[in-house]
Amino acid sequence: MTDNSLLTDLFSPVTMGALQLANRIVMAPVTRSRYGEDGVPNALHATYYAQRASAGLLIAEATNISPQGRGYAATPGLWSDEQVAGWKTVTDAVHAAGGKIVSQLWHVGRFSSVELQPGGQAPVAPSAIKAEGDTYTVDGFVPVSMPRALDTDEIPGIIQQYVTAAENAKRAGFDGVEVHSANSYLLDQFLRDSTNQRSDQYGGSIENRARLTLEVTDAVVRVWGRERVGIRLSPVTPDAGNTPPDSDVMGLYGHLIEELNKFGLAYLHLVEGATATSRRVPEGVDLDALSARFEGLFIGNNNYDLDMAIQRRAEGRIDAVAFGRLFIGNPDLAARLRHGHDLVVAPRESYYGGGAKGYTDWPVFAGK
Repeated sequence: MTDNSLLTDLFSPVTMGALQLANRIVMAPVTRSRYGEDGVPNALHATYYAQRASAGLLIAEATNISPQGRGYAATPGLWSDEQVAGWKTVTDAVHAAGGKIVSQLWHVGRFSSVELQPGGQAPVAPSAIKAEGDTYTVDGFVPVSMPRALDTDEIPGIIQQYVTAAENAKRAGFDGVEVHSANSYLLDQFLRDSTNQRSDQYGGSIENRARLTLEVTDAVVRVWGRERVGIRLSPVTPDAGNTPPDSDVMGLYGHLIEELNKFGLAYLHLVEGATATSRRVPEGVDLDALSARFEGLFIGNNNYDLDMAIQRRAEGRIDAVAFGRLFIGNPDLAARLRHGHDLVVAPRESYYGGGAKGYTDWPVFAGK
């Protein structure tokens, strides 16, 4: 048995804003698609998250801020009283197990289907540019629908959706929230010139395209306070419709991070490369240079193993490390990494949908 805590401080406590974390191991938001059409968490979800509460921080799976924000069936929501009550059972279970958990606030934007939208309406986006790919509905996979461009006077309503969800997250007992401005969903769609062709104050220049992410962050900080708000960015990931990166990644995200510094957020959670696939980045992009511009704590994410995490922590490139898929089959991942125990590789068929099988039936290490 190897005590890896002798090699690194990843297993030592850390203060992240107002959050006192037991270690620097973070559970990334991992969509598991095990919710009903009402998006209400139940006892099964409470068990799942409580099992993983030994991580320093749990970032709950992406959670729809409104019916309009939904792009996949069987994903959770945070707009109704029933959803708030359901999430309260989850946060109570995590806290009883000694953990900390934040909610990731999610609006998918254009990556949705009319079958998932209220009244069968078109999904909304910065511009009427159709995404590629299929999404999952109660009837199976269907192509994503053509979106409509949001009118300028609708933008305050979008911001209010984030505010309402942030308020609901507080009612539900979360320890904070993460603004989801990544993976080619709504806020990321506004950021990138490949999906934003607007001519108003939310389009055109880098400053204009960053405006909505900054306005949403400001609004959420007003609900929670800056020390309980984080943000997730993915400068080059092409997820959610094969969205090309911005034509000036360094300029856009450099400006955005400099502006985010003014809020004094708890953390920046950055996808280093393409989410869940590769750490490669386009020529001319230096994600370490971008993350170094952030003045708060930095969570590295994407295809990490322990050796890489230890090395990048020793180099001062990360303050904490997020693991996603490894938490599926290893609820006690922090302990397994610390003590050098074998890791379970969960089969892909266990990722999405179903019930307890492949969700809450993974054993903890027998010698723990």
